[in-house]
Formats: sequence, C-alpha cells, structure tokens
Amino acid sequence: MNARRLMCGVAMLLGLFTVVLICYAKSAKAPAKAGLTNPFFAFDNGINRGRPTIAQQAETLKELGYAGIGYSGVHDLPKKVKAFKDKGIRVFSTYVWCRPGAEKPYDPKLIDAMKQLEGTGVVLWLTVQGKTDDEKAAAVVRELADAAAKHGLKIAIYPHLGFYIATTNQAIRLVKKVARKNVGVSINLCHELKAGSEPKLPEIIKAAMPHLFMVSINGADHKGGWDKLIRPLGQGEFDVLGFLRTLNQAGYKGPIGLQCYAVKGDQKKNLARSMAAWKTYQSKITSKEK
Repeated sequence: MNARRLMCGVAMLLGLFTVVLICYAKSAKAPAKAGLTNPFFAFDNGINRGRPTIAQQAETLKELGYAGIGYSGVHDLPKKVKAFKDKGIRVFSTYVWCRPGAEKPYDPKLIDAMKQLEGTGVVLWLTVQGKTDDEKAAAVVRELADAAAKHGLKIAIYPHLGFYIATTNQAIRLVKKVARKNVGVSINLCHELKAGSEPKLPEIIKAAMPHLFMVSINGADHKGGWDKLIRPLGQGEFDVLGFLRTLNQAGYKGPIGLQCYAVKGDQKKNLARSMAAWKTYQSKITSKEK
C-alpha cells in the first residue's frame, strides 16, 4: 500500500515537472526571425521634401509598404511623428549637424527638439562637419549625447563625403572616443562607395556591428558621380543583395533607410520600384537564393 502511494506521488511530481517545463518553454523568448526583417524606411528626399503635406507623405509611404520615413532638421517634429503614428508607421530618424569649433557648434533648437522627441524612438542622425579634431568633435558629441540621454534618445554618427567624419571607420573611431552608450554609427552605402571602400565593406560591417544603429542603401554602380552612386534599388552594378546578406549574417536587425538624393524621375514610381526590389531581396535572403 505504501509502495503504491509512493508510486502515485512520484507520478504526480513527474506530471507537475512536465507542466512546468512546458510553461517555461512557451514563455521563453523566441529566437529572432531568420531573413531580412529589418524595418525599411525612405529618406524624405525621396518624397518631395517639403512639398506634399506631412499627412500625404505618411499616406504614400504606408500605401507603398514602407515602415516610415527619415526626416531632416528639427522643424515640426511632433507634428511629423503624430502624422506617421496615425498611419501605423513611424519617423525613424532626423538628419542634424554639428560643427565642432564653430561659434554655434550645433543648431540651438536641437536641445528643445530632444525634449519634443522623448519617447518617440527617433534617432538623431548626426553629421560632424568642419575643420576640427577628434578631441573637439568628441566633446561636442558628448554634450549632445548627454542631453539626448535625458530624453531616452540615441545619436547615430552619419558619415558624409567631404565632412570631418566621412566614412564609417572614421565614425567608429570617434564613437569609441565619445564613449557614450547612446552614441553609435551608421553605414551609408553611397558614401562608402564614393570613398572607395567597396572592397572593405565586409570588414567595415564587422567592425561597425558593436556600434551600429542605422544603415542606408540604394541602387548604385561601383563608382562615378552621385547620379551613378544613388539610384533606385534594383538598378546599378553594385551587389546590394550581397551587401544586405552580409549585414544579415553579421546579425544586424536595425532600421535600413533608402537614400534617394537627386534621383531623377517620378518619385512615387521610384519608391515603388525600390520597394519591389526590397521584397525580392527579402525573399532571396530568406530562401538563401543567390
């Protein structure tokens, strides 16, 4: 009789243990989805910057399947954020500047803009311009980073040809000197190509990964002027699919923006073409197709 009771007790414990294991498995964090799952947004220079209303921009990008937009400057940011939120998409970034060593090292309105952006997740995409050095640049970026941190915001250094920080590798160097958790880098494909960095892109991606907040892409040839290096996705000689595959394999899951500067033709059609190419890249990366 005692043996039977003991066996029943053991069976009950085993059953309870099994239930606990099942519950734990269900509550455990699911692994990241495979494939190209990054949010894909468009730069405002691809949707008639300043001409359609903000609501019209949001409606068009929503219709075409974009996750949102990257704006420029600090004007009307709360209005922009709300208009996109109302459409179920979002503002991912706003393009701003600093000039270390200048009398006004950044737009005085930027600090107020940070307060307005609290809780929005909008990244401050910061160019570092002018004749300066790493010490002065780091001091200004730290000042902005500390102000941004008070409102839960991140800063991504935006490498730009001809500026003090022109490449991703230079941005990595500065970010390490700034030493703030809310300051990272971005990889801007067209600027890397213009700088002649194409052969080193896999190495650049690997070096950037611990600090990588943002990426921008576009169709492109291997070299030439901006008309060759900034084209709709799916156009040009450069292997954008291979670039995205390398990013994906490195583990980057952050936002990717579509650079549209000075691209000729109907902007809505260009955006539609680029979205079609993006979906093709998604399909091929998920299926591991070449």
